[in-house]
Amino acid sequence: MKKLVAGMLCFCMLAGVMTACSKTDSDSSGKTTINLWTFTDEVPKMVEKFMELHPDFAEQYEVVPTIIATTNGEYQPALDSALAAGGEDAPDFYCAESAFVLKYTQGDACEFAAPYSDLGIDIDKEISDAQIAQYSVDIGTRPSDGAVVGLGYQATGGAFIYRRSLAIEAFGTDDPDAVGEIIGAGTQSWDKFWEAADTLASNGIAIVSGDGDVWHAIENSSDEGWIVDGNLNIDPKREAFLDISADLTANGWSNVTQDWTDAWYADMAGVGEKPVFGFFGPAWLINYVMVGNSGSCDEDGNVVSSFAEGQGTYGDWAVCPPPVGFFWGGTWLLANKDSEQKEAVGQIIEWITLDCTENGLQYMWANGTLNGEGGTKDTVASGTVMAMSDGTLDFLGGQNMFDVFVPANDYANGSNLTQYDETINSYWRDQVRQYAAGEKTRDAAIADFRTTVGDNLDVTV
Repeated sequence: MKKLVAGMLCFCMLAGVMTACSKTDSDSSGKTTINLWTFTDEVPKMVEKFMELHPDFAEQYEVVPTIIATTNGEYQPALDSALAAGGEDAPDFYCAESAFVLKYTQGDACEFAAPYSDLGIDIDKEISDAQIAQYSVDIGTRPSDGAVVGLGYQATGGAFIYRRSLAIEAFGTDDPDAVGEIIGAGTQSWDKFWEAADTLASNGIAIVSGDGDVWHAIENSSDEGWIVDGNLNIDPKREAFLDISADLTANGWSNVTQDWTDAWYADMAGVGEKPVFGFFGPAWLINYVMVGNSGSCDEDGNVVSSFAEGQGTYGDWAVCPPPVGFFWGGTWLLANKDSEQKEAVGQIIEWITLDCTENGLQYMWANGTLNGEGGTKDTVASGTVMAMSDGTLDFLGGQNMFDVFVPANDYANGSNLTQYDETINSYWRDQVRQYAAGEKTRDAAIADFRTTVGDNLDVTV
């Protein structure tokens, strides 16, 4: 979800120092060690806050995080090995991202996960009380026994995030309701969106930066996933992405960038090849990507000024519902069934995923108070907490983003996920890029995609 640095292989972060780590039953201070495995420092920082708020717990336990970046596919093999090996170095609890979470909640590695009910959590009652977004519960439920084995803390329903000044230039208004009508918000059709793209193009404006900005909305609104009954399945909506990507290039509707590259970030700052109207994404895309890339940039790509100072795009954004409902991203927390510290792990997981009080992670995350007042606000999994929270952002010109993002979660659907999504998505998008660039025919792109999947995964193509 955040930009990560490659090579973050198996290290601990204790008192800000990165050191090699191994888990023992108790550390030199006599505290019992709890081992956390994850792929960014996000959850470890949450745990630090939990310890601060629960000093009695902190006197008894030391949580040792092992952080392995997902770069180059390194996290999953390492986690799989640690879970299978067991013993004192195995994780007591661990994180899984939406791109591969089903492997750990419903797929090949789901047998390692402990039901939340085994952690001392009254799971049915607490899910009901917290009004947890249903797709998050569905993704974290193991089919074999119906047990909830994972929950997330974010809600990642998506919206369309657009430039106010460009909306006024092309459409004469920047009102979210009006812009939503123009792009076909909630219609479950892309027709009006492409009509808007033509209007924008006639004004020298690209509707999106690159095809990746549309891909996540298409991927997560498809009717079926990549695997159906053990066979590779190309959902018609995902297959249509071939032509959508080609049209974005041929019609000048994008700057033909690739997401997570410097050119993509430059378009957020308004310094790309053409002005870019908008991006599809959840609240985290605003908070952790766009805000940091919305000022004017120097020659090295560093943000040097903000819209508030009269430059850049900060404050020139708004959100409206997308043409099709989708979600993108999220992190689920799971506990190891073999952990000897299930009750203690349960207290941490419950505080992160289910606690609806003002001292719970969910409330602090939604209101930007995790590290004091004035921090980053985000949409969270609990509808109860969202109803208690204010999502007004200066970045959005004073708009309350929760008015759009909270309803967006109702459209999020995890039924089209598979445990192979991270890998298959990369294969598909590579072939789509080659087709859109005119490097191969449509049929060849599909055939090469099938071959690549068949050669690398245990899937019938």
